[in-house]
Amino acid sequence: MSLGPHHATLDSSTFLPAAAIPFNFAVWAAQYVKMSALLPAFRRVAFQSPSRFFVCNQCLRQAPRALPSSRIINAAQSRFFVANATGPVNALSADAVAKAAKAKAKYEFPKTTSKAVGYWLIGSAVSVFGIVVWGGLTRLTESGLSITEWKPVTGSMPPRSQQDWEAEFELYRASPEFKLLNPHMTLEEFKKIYFMEWSHRLWGRVIGISFVLPTLYFIARRRVTGKMAVNLLGISSLIGFQGFIGWWMVKSGLKDDLFAEGSHPRVSQYRLTAHLGTAFVCYSWMLLTGLSVLRARRMAANPQAALDTIKAIHNPALVNFRRSVLAVTTLIFVTAMSGALVAGLDAGLIYNEFPKMGLGLTPPASELWNKFYSRREDGKDLWWRNMLENPSTVQMDHRILAVSTFCAILALYAFSRRGRVGAALPRNAKKGALGLVHLVCMQVALGITTLIYMVPVPLGAAHQAGSLAVLSGALVLAHRLHVPKSTVRALEQKLKHIKPQ
Repeated sequence: MSLGPHHATLDSSTFLPAAAIPFNFAVWAAQYVKMSALLPAFRRVAFQSPSRFFVCNQCLRQAPRALPSSRIINAAQSRFFVANATGPVNALSADAVAKAAKAKAKYEFPKTTSKAVGYWLIGSAVSVFGIVVWGGLTRLTESGLSITEWKPVTGSMPPRSQQDWEAEFELYRASPEFKLLNPHMTLEEFKKIYFMEWSHRLWGRVIGISFVLPTLYFIARRRVTGKMAVNLLGISSLIGFQGFIGWWMVKSGLKDDLFAEGSHPRVSQYRLTAHLGTAFVCYSWMLLTGLSVLRARRMAANPQAALDTIKAIHNPALVNFRRSVLAVTTLIFVTAMSGALVAGLDAGLIYNEFPKMGLGLTPPASELWNKFYSRREDGKDLWWRNMLENPSTVQMDHRILAVSTFCAILALYAFSRRGRVGAALPRNAKKGALGLVHLVCMQVALGITTLIYMVPVPLGAAHQAGSLAVLSGALVLAHRLHVPKSTVRALEQKLKHIKPQ
């Protein structure tokens, strides 16, 4: 065994005297101390090399497992992991994990929707409200059939030359409305009704573009939840379908075979009702979705208070009241659709008195169930065709529905102020019930006035706007009494994270 060039050499043929042993042992002990000082470095290399070059990043992120070794090795291993917790390899691994999490979050929908989306939805609903009123004005001024072609893209620009105007006017001259109602119309008069219908269609295009493009942006940028993305895509599809229904409705007034011979040229009352009903559904969808987004953001600011409010809303004493609100909302919608039938048949131009219709509260039975409107020899379609196509019956049905809606809303208000319901109902719901009473009183006054004065344009448009306003009041009241389960779960989870902190 050799201890180096400066030390003595021991082998089997060498026998040292006893006096030399202490000196050689001291040299050997000094060398052993030096070698022992290098052992931690060797151990670090032994543990560090496999970790750096042969262990994956996922294993590095995991906690080190205890190996069945001596206490010295375990202690050295512990010192190694502590020393290398902030080393370059682990730093790179942490950066990779952070980048992967960031990339994953980029393609995942968030748990909450941006507040800007809520305000944008409310603004879109206001725009739809406006186009409904403008559509009523277009119908009342008999401008809806002035444009006889449907050009979704090129039709966005009006005629720009005299030749273009002459071409458009020539197309209108071929329509039944010009031949039967406006044979003496001049080009200047045609321009007035043309611009009414053109502006209505342009407004619809603006609503479509201003909704579809932001929808794609919010979804691409992950500013909405997955459920909200589905809602926005559904509304976008409904807007496109509404444009198709609009042209389908106008087309019914451009052909003689789509209305009775000798009757007033007008669009089909069925298609007009479908067009108005789709607009009402689109408006309601936008309004409720926008209100839900804003309320969810407001509740997230104080989860405990929000859960207390939700608990008060879910009081068993309010179950029947919530059902009553939904029933009244449905009745309001049905009444508005019956008003569309009245508008489509010009039924408001007959029996212009209230509450009587002629000599009595109702017209004679022979007039209400006229066989003229039946198209089957056995008369099985007599009752429903008179209800949907007979102007007298249609007006009477609308009166009955309007009076029923008025009484139902008054009863709902009384229900909200009495007994257990009055004690448990939140304050904002009570205000909503009172506001609904104000809206329906205004609407009844507009309806009676419009009927007595034989549907003047301003009153007719105001009455149509009033129907949507009453529906809005009912929707707001129903919204205040219902909180989605997804919102409740989100609040509970957020409260769990807040309490430990």
